Formats: sequence, C-alpha cells, structure tokens
Amino acid sequence: MAETTSTLSGDAAIVTGASSGIGRETALALAREGVDVTLAARREERLDALADRIERETDATAIAVPTNVRDEDGVEALVETAVDRFGGLDILLNNAGVVVGGDIEELSTEKYRLMMETNADGMFFATRAALPHLRESGGTIVFIGSFAGQYARSYNPAYAATKWWARGFAQSVAAQTGGDIAVTTINPSEVRTEIAAETGRSFAERFDEDEAIEPEDVAEAVVFAAGQENAMVSELDLYRRDKFSVL
Repeated sequence: MAETTSTLSGDAAIVTGASSGIGRETALALAREGVDVTLAARREERLDALADRIERETDATAIAVPTNVRDEDGVEALVETAVDRFGGLDILLNNAGVVVGGDIEELSTEKYRLMMETNADGMFFATRAALPHLRESGGTIVFIGSFAGQYARSYNPAYAATKWWARGFAQSVAAQTGGDIAVTTINPSEVRTEIAAETGRSFAERFDEDEAIEPEDVAEAVVFAAGQENAMVSELDLYRRDKFSVL
C-alpha cells in the first residue's frame, strides 16, 4: 500500500456509532488518512467486520470495542481501551444517535428517554471521558448535529431538541476548553443511511442516490475538520440542494 502523507497520519480516533452509515464511512475515511481507529457501537459482528476491512485495505490499525453510549461506565472503558492501545487520543467523533417517535402527544416516555440518553447523554459521557486526552494532544471533537438542530420543525420536536442540545454543548465545550482543542459540529440534512425517519422508513429507502446527502459526504467533512492544524471549523452545514425549497 502507498504510504499516506496526510497530516492526520499516526493520529488515533474514537468513532461512536461506527457499525453503519456515517460512523462506518468516517472510520474508513480516517483510516485511509493513516488514522488508527477505535470502533464503538452495539453491533459487535459489524464492528469486527469493519475492523477487518480497515486492516485489509489500509495501513491503519482498527480495534472493535462494543459499546452502548448510554452506559456511562462502558463509555469510560471505551476511552481507556483506546488510549491504552494507541498511546493517546487525537479525534473523537460523537456520532451515535437514534430517531424514534414523532408528535409529542404520541411520544412515549420510553422513546423520549431513549433519544435523550443516546443523543445527549452519550455525547456527554464520551466527551467527558475523552477531554483530558484530547487536551494533551491538542485534538479535535466532532459532533454530528443536524439541520433539525438549527431550524424549528413541526414534527419530532424531541429529536430536534437533542440536536439543538448537541450544538449548544459543542459550542460551550469549545468556550470552556479555551482553544486547547478544536470542536466542530457538522449539520447534515437527510443522510442516506439505515436510520429510520418519522415515517418508519429509512432515509436510504426514501431517497435515491443524488437526492440526499451520502454518508461519504459527511465522512469527508469530518476528515476536513480534523485535518485543520492552525484553525478550527466551528460548524459545517451539509444540505441537499433543494432543502430550503421544500421546507
């Protein structure tokens, strides 16, 4: 394999939600840049298959660490495992998330808590555990936000609120760390992944190719943000071209 000349080569990253979609494609994209990756998600078989693929196709090392980001102790163990294996941490991708429910009157407490604990608590747990190591390396945290976290919407306001939370948390972490690390929020509109929309159909089922954002597009944005050496990408919006015309 050709030796990479990327500025990211030799870095170490944790990718949550790595078993599919944005997480999987970002792990692959980072590995192609020479980044060693720790893959975190609940689906162990998918993580193992992705780790094998990364080590076959790139010069990077990948380890699979099955993790539920709702589990505080599990997230702390994830970060410890990554740091022990790679000697430090340079990039955290806070990507794991779920979409369930819809109208407030019909949203069960169970589904509400699932979204909050995954989309908000999971990002908090991972950020808190990773911060000391990212301060040491001068690294980067990337949060996967959403168009839904920028504009008011008439459906699934609880999900939208978790993405507003992610943006606010990211900006406040950037303020608190005072330039020691870079903090980026990437806000895509619909991404063609297996994640279900309010209709119960996945975005991959709802949209044909070239009709929505692809996971690879978001992965490219993550690599761009993480690769900044003397600057910080605060927010990066990725919208399908007709997004505003169909609102």
